[in-house]
Amino acid sequence: MSNSIVSNILKRINQPDLVRLLSEDLSGTELNTLLLEVFSHKTQALTAPQLLNLYQQNRFVKPGDLPVTALREMEIDLLNIFQQYAFQPLDLSPVTVLGSCSVVATASQNKILSATRGTEVLADATNAIALHICDLKQRGVWATDTPGERLNFSNIHRHLRTQQINAPGFTPHFKIACLVTAGSDIGSFTFEKESLCEHITIMKHVFLNYFTVEAIRFRFLCRDSEYLNSKELARQVKNYVIKILPETEIDIIEVPEKENEYYNGIQYKIDINVNGKTFEIGDGGFVDWTQKILQNKKEKMLSTGIGFDFMYRIKNDQL
Repeated sequence: MSNSIVSNILKRINQPDLVRLLSEDLSGTELNTLLLEVFSHKTQALTAPQLLNLYQQNRFVKPGDLPVTALREMEIDLLNIFQQYAFQPLDLSPVTVLGSCSVVATASQNKILSATRGTEVLADATNAIALHICDLKQRGVWATDTPGERLNFSNIHRHLRTQQINAPGFTPHFKIACLVTAGSDIGSFTFEKESLCEHITIMKHVFLNYFTVEAIRFRFLCRDSEYLNSKELARQVKNYVIKILPETEIDIIEVPEKENEYYNGIQYKIDINVNGKTFEIGDGGFVDWTQKILQNKKEKMLSTGIGFDFMYRIKNDQL
């Protein structure tokens, strides 16, 4: 077992097969029942003063440090902008299905706060939206015979991730504003060109009009995937975007410095310049999650996420 801490625990209690027994020999319902009983025993042993001590030690449970009213006002402003472009806002649950990130993407389950009853605390809203889209399609709630028709959703949600990042502005829980577009492949990179151009249009609206920024630039990072030629894809999408939005600055990075198995074809970054400083404020790209969930190679999906808390901090010169 790769996790030495778990190995030491199992050795100490003399139960070397415990993880396998719990994960493989019990059904989800049985495991949940067992864990609920364990947590019940744990809480019965706690006293009220101990709760405060646990609260003080737990970095996941502290309130955010940004002003609530100002943040909510900015949230409404952005959701209204997203809705102007026909991106339907979704009010997601605080939890999603266990494995929502790690099964279809490359995120480690260790970076996500797993919970009981087959759930996990939301760590990436775009994964939850992908499941919502697939559910709509599979149940026939959304079905269309119109080629190129797409589903557009938006969301601003508080996320929680367990990895510790020691950098200014990073907290265990934080808000991300995201856009998701789903559709079908109709050839000639039509979905890719139109959907990414749409997302970039909205990003330019947000940053060039709502906020005071001196410049905005997009970077297309070519990612190996089912696309036979990610460089040609990036070139065609860039040409299309510049044709629709002539003043858009786009750089194509053919050989990115870091590997990334999360995106397919194009990963794109959003850089803004404010008061002479450059900030990487957003990240997005094409993913194969709807393909995997629905087992259909024709399915296409584009996601964009922007650091909502960072937007507030940048706007108010707090970074």
